[in-house]
Amino acid sequence: MRSLQDALYNWLSIKVVCDARPEDTAAQETQQLFHAMLVEDHNISSIEISREEPMYYLTYDKDGETHKTRFPIELIDAMLNQIEQEPERYKNFS
Repeated sequence: MRSLQDALYNWLSIKVVCDARPEDTAAQETQQLFHAMLVEDHNISSIEISREEPMYYLTYDKDGETHKTRFPIELIDAMLNQIEQEPERYKNFS
């Protein structure tokens, strides 16, 4: 994944799903994959998440400097909302 912004977006989207569905092994594995990309490809460490309407805020360290970014809650929660609306399509297979 080339763009740091895309990597952060994808990681946060699946992290929200993981937090809501801790038994979802596919979501957990995907979150781990995106986290590894952030660490290995983008030198990101110590990510902190806060949620204040209407945004998620991320604070993270990159190459020894602290950075902040934000994403609309509606955009980040879209995947979780889809899963919750059609749970039969998103079964957990061990």
